[in-house]
Amino acid sequence: MWKQLFELLRGSLFLGRDAVELRREVTHLREEMAEVQQALNQMAHDFEHLADREKLEREKLVLQLENALLRIERRLPPGKPSKE
Repeated sequence: MWKQLFELLRGSLFLGRDAVELRREVTHLREEMAEVQQALNQMAHDFEHLADREKLEREKLVLQLENALLRIERRLPPGKPSKE
């Protein structure tokens, strides 16, 4: 009987210790998850910013191409009038 009581007491102490340890681990995991979430948010912001910059660069290149085509067009001799 004393042995059973001792085992119950010992088991409850170990359960209490395990519960405290699990709470610490859960807290640590929550902190890590918050860090990961923050990193993902920063990456999403960076990708969005990069996409905006790339869009502006493409628009700039299109305008440069249009300007170059217009300059070339001005250098061409006038076309022959049509015989209509």
